[in-house]
Amino acid sequence: MAIESSNAGVIEDTVQSWQNDIEGRVRSLQTGPYARILKMARKPSKQEFRQTVIVCGIGMFILGAIGFVMLWLMDSAFPSFFNWLTE
Repeated sequence: MAIESSNAGVIEDTVQSWQNDIEGRVRSLQTGPYARILKMARKPSKQEFRQTVIVCGIGMFILGAIGFVMLWLMDSAFPSFFNWLTE
């Protein structure tokens, strides 16, 4: 009797509406603007994956080096200029 008088129906309806919304979005992916991309997508080969990792690693290394050089310039080479700039 306690279960029948609780809010279980309201919660179930809310969760069901969330589930219907999610399922509708997934169904729209099959016919929407991204459908062609998803149909053409495939798992990369080992060589493609390795090449992607190498390129991304080089990019991260370059960005880190630029950040390190900027930090070194701010701390050691031109501290007075950067202090004036940030004041």
